[in-house]
Amino acid sequence: MDPLSRRRILSAGAAASVSAASLAAARQAVAHAASLPAPSRQPGMGGTDPGPGDPVRAGQNPDMLNPPATDHGTLPNLRFSFADAHMRQTDGGWTRQATVRELGVSKNIAGVNMRLNKGSAREMHWHKEAEWAFMLYGSARISAIDADGRNFIDDVHEGDLWFFPSGIPHSIQGLGDDGCEFLLVFDDGAFDEDSTFLISDWFRHVPPGVLAKNFRVPADNFGHTPDPDKRYIFPLPLPGPLPADRPSNPQGTVPNPYSFRMTAMTPKSMPGGTVRIVDSTNFKVATTIASALVEIEPGGVRELHWHPTADEWQYYISGEARMGVFGSSGNARTFDYRAGDVGYVPFAMGHYIENTGKDTLRFLEMFKSDRFADISLNQWMALTPPELVRGHLDLSDAVMGALDKVKHPVLPG
Repeated sequence: MDPLSRRRILSAGAAASVSAASLAAARQAVAHAASLPAPSRQPGMGGTDPGPGDPVRAGQNPDMLNPPATDHGTLPNLRFSFADAHMRQTDGGWTRQATVRELGVSKNIAGVNMRLNKGSAREMHWHKEAEWAFMLYGSARISAIDADGRNFIDDVHEGDLWFFPSGIPHSIQGLGDDGCEFLLVFDDGAFDEDSTFLISDWFRHVPPGVLAKNFRVPADNFGHTPDPDKRYIFPLPLPGPLPADRPSNPQGTVPNPYSFRMTAMTPKSMPGGTVRIVDSTNFKVATTIASALVEIEPGGVRELHWHPTADEWQYYISGEARMGVFGSSGNARTFDYRAGDVGYVPFAMGHYIENTGKDTLRFLEMFKSDRFADISLNQWMALTPPELVRGHLDLSDAVMGALDKVKHPVLPG
């Protein structure tokens, strides 16, 4: 065979291979596009999405891809997942945060999700912001003192809260066989967990001679403080029983406890779910963070309402939800949430939260306020002159007769 003929055969073979590869790639692209949820709410609206896409992500946020027809205009993003947060890992556990840097609208509240292994401690520290916390899993021992030298030590368990006012020094240590995981909430969206005042960091920045004078021991006792990077969250032996771990204190204990048994309180129950509210009226030290633990049964809804005193920061513990937010001037947007997500509602914006899953939806509502407050749309309408309401909305007798003068935060499906 002459070289020219051989070259033509090889070229033809290569072309056939390229053609087959192109056909396979085209088929793969078509199959991929078919697997993607289409941004088309109904025939004649939107279209397919043949380009790159993430079907898992799109499937988790169906109301972002295909907003309800009632959505309109522009509202900021009101959703962030802790799964998208940077995970800081140590030999004692891990931590991640959701602040104004991660969720730009959240200027008043920041959140931290933290894990302490068995015996591990969150180093003794303090910060400018007040700290509210909810125990998600396991148990921990917390300790603190106030400005009068009165101390507080307690063991907190799943469903319990704690609150440390601004500037109060404290520590947290994981207990039991598997430590704990908890949510921390701070009353400033710009909070950064790396900006806390750490005891080991301060020791390293004080001359040994000054430490010697302060503690009245020779200076050679100092100068070997561990690196703060190795003390932020670090392993320790499990502490002994709580009574034995409490030092005697001539100043006594704090007058109002820093812990609260949230899930042990009797909830407000109603068809569709339950609500537990904790603020300064029943947890006296919690003067800057008010909260509610809401449970909604499948198909149920957190009624149409708004909060007249503060923005709302949410944390979804379990289940699946849809939240519709009304921002005035015809602006409305719908968001989807799952366990581990953070939601946000700016001050005074109307909203509802619907359980879209098969299991009970559990989530926390937090506010930078000393008191929990919400206004029910249903109750407002029921307590307004009927003809005035009817004249505004042209409502039927059935709707007018169904208006309720008593607030029902959660409604059944």
